[in-house]
Amino acid sequence: MKIIKRDGTVVDFDANKIRVAIGKANDEVRRGEKATKEQINEIIEYIKELDKKRILVEDVQDIIEEKLMEFDKYQLAKKYITYRYTRELVRKANTTDQSIKELIDGESEYWNTENSNKNAKVVTTQRDYLAGITSTDITRRFLLPEDIVKAHDEGIIHFHDADYFAQNALHNCDLINLEDMLQNGTNINGVMIEKPHKFLTAMTIATQIITAVTSSQYGGATVTMTHLAPFARDSYNKYLEKYKDRGLTEEQCVKFAKEDLKREIQDGVQTFQYQINSMTTTNGQSPFLSVCLYLGETDEYKEELAMIIEEIFNQRILGMKNEKGVYITPAFPKLLYVLEEDNIHKDSKYWYLTELAAKCTAKRMVPDYISEKVMLELKKNEFGEGECYPCMGCRSFLTPDRSISRGNVAKAKNYVEGKGKYYGRFNQGVVTINLVDVALSSCQDMDKFWKIFDERLELCHRALQARHERLSKATSDVAPILWQYGALARLDKGESIHDLLHGGYSTISLGYAGLYECVKFMTGDSHTDNGKGKEFGLQVMQRMNDKCKEWKEAEDIDYSVYGTPIESTTYKFAKCLKRRFGTVEGITDRNYITNSYHVPVFEEIDAFTKLKLESEFQKLSPGGAISYIETPNLQNNLDVVLQMIEFIYDNIMYAEMNTKSDYCQECGFDGEILIDENLEWYCPNCGNRNHDTLNVARRTCGYIGSNFWNKGRTQEIKERVLHIDNKDDE
Repeated sequence: MKIIKRDGTVVDFDANKIRVAIGKANDEVRRGEKATKEQINEIIEYIKELDKKRILVEDVQDIIEEKLMEFDKYQLAKKYITYRYTRELVRKANTTDQSIKELIDGESEYWNTENSNKNAKVVTTQRDYLAGITSTDITRRFLLPEDIVKAHDEGIIHFHDADYFAQNALHNCDLINLEDMLQNGTNINGVMIEKPHKFLTAMTIATQIITAVTSSQYGGATVTMTHLAPFARDSYNKYLEKYKDRGLTEEQCVKFAKEDLKREIQDGVQTFQYQINSMTTTNGQSPFLSVCLYLGETDEYKEELAMIIEEIFNQRILGMKNEKGVYITPAFPKLLYVLEEDNIHKDSKYWYLTELAAKCTAKRMVPDYISEKVMLELKKNEFGEGECYPCMGCRSFLTPDRSISRGNVAKAKNYVEGKGKYYGRFNQGVVTINLVDVALSSCQDMDKFWKIFDERLELCHRALQARHERLSKATSDVAPILWQYGALARLDKGESIHDLLHGGYSTISLGYAGLYECVKFMTGDSHTDNGKGKEFGLQVMQRMNDKCKEWKEAEDIDYSVYGTPIESTTYKFAKCLKRRFGTVEGITDRNYITNSYHVPVFEEIDAFTKLKLESEFQKLSPGGAISYIETPNLQNNLDVVLQMIEFIYDNIMYAEMNTKSDYCQECGFDGEILIDENLEWYCPNCGNRNHDTLNVARRTCGYIGSNFWNKGRTQEIKERVLHIDNKDDE
């Protein structure tokens, strides 16, 4: 007989442990209340005679308590229950203590690879992790129902960001209302920041705002360069006046003013890029920032915006210097380039920007591409009008703004009556369902599958409600930069943020993982087969959307289906599945499961087919989705990149291209750092395996990571197949 322990591990039944536990309770009671050896053996034999292949340790303990009471050993049963409870407290404390010790010692694979954008050896990161361990402990013991904690531990669901949950004020991703803060002033750490009057100052203030905002939440954040463009106009006008005052001709004034503006934009963009990558938030990392580059957001300042976008691409193509002074690929900010009529065709006015974007993608893996054409079709507001806007962080998209009819609930100073509002909105958090576990638990019985699926979805629903309820207790005072000074709202001091959690102003996300393995196990086919596999996969996606709609209508909370970017959780889920179900060929025989709706990384498929297929699943993942194609080095084949960009514009809302951009500090090798059969990174030129002298950048679930990954994610990276062969370039 096997015993399933609380952490999901399986061990052999050991009768001696029962004797020890009852013996310790025996020591606490009077002679007449003690259990005899015969009675203890009778309990053990009773458990053995149940003839179960597997039994939960909690069930064994329940049986012991019941049998002791059958023997009229009530005081002993009471002591045993106390012993059991005390052991549980010690167990939890030991788990927390052990986590802290492993973190501080710096030898834990988990902590060293938990987040590919955090260096766990750095004291600022350790401080964040130490706070997170405490928060997780409080969350598990006091804040979440036991069944949700148990489901999380067993990998049935994943309750994201428990390390920040103890504080009721923290939430997930933001679209920062930078326009309001720059145009109308803000306040950082009690210091009033007034409206800047030139581009360079505005860029500097923007980085300070971004750092303050991302220190007050735990997810990604996005700003748009459209909000900076007016300050480029201000700078130009200042230069123009300067030369006019010197008595120069109109032609000279314009010429010199444009030259000065170009230099200031160069300085401003450089300042922005260096500040973002050198600053550290309270999370112990650089601000997890995305920057939107969308010409269609403005008519008045389009020329200035185009200049800013051009300079951003030029500086990102150059890269940033590492410790050796060599230009490498920085992880942040993530760039979001919106494809539209003005930049998608060779005869478009801003085609030159798209050519620069292609060059930047081939060299530095960014920008990612948003199709205005497809997004306008998918994202309709309450009046049926299409909207185009960036994601919050790596992939979290707001649902269409239902707050238009509610008025200016955030009290923003840049609110326009009747116009959709996205900047200033946010996400309340994520809980992810493990679709693979649903499938395996059903034993391929379809009726049982849908029953278990609904039960697990309701479990996620209750976990999400816990998130919402915790956040709903916050007031504006907990993070003034967010709620009082314009980033998300301009509420009064002490005012509740409750209204911003309802009516569509913010979203809350039902995440999902492992659609491929789920479909494969239930149907025998991949969801890429354009047959029964794909049909079943779409049904699974639709079921989640239907549930979100049902919850939303009942509670006026904007639940939304979200393709989770599970970085370390992909490994956790895989390990849990192996513990629960053993090795199932093609399903649990890897160290990872597939992200969201993606085609599995090892499946041979061409880029066009992959993006076209995944576009159908993006429609059913409105709260968050991104697709990618894996490419070889395309720096000498930009025509292919441009061809892919044009295909994205016509076929899919949000996509990216994964190129390679690595460097070995030991020998100067500038190429792809490889992974061996033991999942260790090495330089193919000199064999260097020292992570401290290898600069590796890989896309991880929508964003670039550069601090290496756990074994599960590393295996996934190793097994990625190319979707473009690039044979003509060899």
